[in-house]
Amino acid sequence: MQRNLQKENTVGMNRHWLTRPAVGMNRHWLTTPLLFIFLLNTLTLSFYFLHQNPNPDPIPNFSSASALSNNLSGQRNPNFTAKPWPDLASFVPWTPNPSTSPSSCEAFFGHGFTRKLDLLSSERKSWFRCHYNEALKSSVCEGGLIRMIPQRIHMSNGGESLETVIGREEEDELPTFEPGAFEVEASDGAFRQINDGDRKIVNQDFLDRFVPRGAIYIHTMRSLLDSIRVADSKDFNCSELVEEPTLLITRFEYANLFHTVTDWYSAYVASRVTDLSHRPYLVFVDGHCKAPLEEAWKALFSSLRYAKNFTDPVCFRHVILSPLGYETALFKGLSDNIPCHGAPASDLMLNPDSDKTARLTEFGEFFRASFGFPLNNTKISHSSLQQNVLFVRREDYLAHPRHGGKVEPRLSNEQEVFDTLKTWAKAYNKCRVNIINGLFAHMTVRDQVRAIQEASIIVGAHGAGLTHIIAARPGTVILEIISSMYRRPHFSLISQWRGVEYHAINLEGSYANINQVLKELSSILKSLGC
Repeated sequence: MQRNLQKENTVGMNRHWLTRPAVGMNRHWLTTPLLFIFLLNTLTLSFYFLHQNPNPDPIPNFSSASALSNNLSGQRNPNFTAKPWPDLASFVPWTPNPSTSPSSCEAFFGHGFTRKLDLLSSERKSWFRCHYNEALKSSVCEGGLIRMIPQRIHMSNGGESLETVIGREEEDELPTFEPGAFEVEASDGAFRQINDGDRKIVNQDFLDRFVPRGAIYIHTMRSLLDSIRVADSKDFNCSELVEEPTLLITRFEYANLFHTVTDWYSAYVASRVTDLSHRPYLVFVDGHCKAPLEEAWKALFSSLRYAKNFTDPVCFRHVILSPLGYETALFKGLSDNIPCHGAPASDLMLNPDSDKTARLTEFGEFFRASFGFPLNNTKISHSSLQQNVLFVRREDYLAHPRHGGKVEPRLSNEQEVFDTLKTWAKAYNKCRVNIINGLFAHMTVRDQVRAIQEASIIVGAHGAGLTHIIAARPGTVILEIISSMYRRPHFSLISQWRGVEYHAINLEGSYANINQVLKELSSILKSLGC
């Protein structure tokens, strides 16, 4: 009422001043142009300010459900700082193809997530869907306007320094979810319909069909999905809205390079399957302490937070649930037969072959590019006068709170083998051979990637450090020394799926015959023209 009266009085006052000058004003004022102009400007400004709204529309409050919903269709946050995807020589568009055979290499390593399952659909409220992969028996799920309530997730905070949590049990670091740990906002009609039951968006049958537990004892993604409840709009309050697309990740063997690579690859695949225009943000839904491999997580993706860093309910505009690393072809192929072979993307573009893949090469390029290395895809020269032989070492280091700091030896005379190779290389006269000491446990991840990229031959005992061959250049040759206690196919398979040459020396026990190692290495150098 007061605001309307101000407007009425203003109009009347201005009309009064404008209609009176010729009659009631002193003629002397009219002969003073400067004073008249001053008076006119004063009146104009008064008229302008009195007509302004003294209570402008407030900035949207994202603790309000209606404000959240009304602002979901807006443009990207101008403060959005997500990293762009790098240009990759081996990149092939991740276009879903319903005719992709479940037995094809694209189904295992690429976009085999071709069955779309819409669980919740809304133009103004939350939405949720899953993309199912028949080959891997797993799903990439995503949703919009998802609320996470950290108080309903039980686990350690995560992100602590290792030294402060020595002895902490792994069970304390893995999440357990109360019902409603994650929530979606439904329209009134949808809420009333779902509210007749337990407000779950998925039932047991859905989980068993599209997110099967398999051999995974603690399947945290399945448990997370089972915790999602539909919330009424009036109760859907958030202290913070995360604008950027965000991957939710639960890591298991987070200090082990092989298992972490399966997590990296799963996160990369989930990002591509959901067609993200930029690299996503990450939230670790686990309570693990800081580890050296976090360096790579931060390099690969846009940002990183732990779920327990949020103290109050937080909403995500777009959230993606990344499958567990155990569900990738990299892990499943250790026990299941995945008879794929790596091939250049350029060859497959011209001559498609369902038994070949360039997806691991694509990921390896992404990995190298994320650390700022040029994508030198030139095949290792067979006429080079110099060859770098990287010897990947196993050494003692403190890996996680339950680790004693001692690494189990896989090659009992490793130091002897390394010293002999150094001496032998100095006397080798066919070409120059550099033996590189790959003490990965005491190198940054970036330095490890640099060493892999510069190597033409990678040698090492069976161990997680060899997983870096996924980022090796084309033409790199792998020589694995395998003790009789560790005859496992990890690195022969990665080499096969990457399309790089692989050799193995199988030992009787864990002691290597030096002459056998030298003979094998000499043969490889000769094949490289050295």
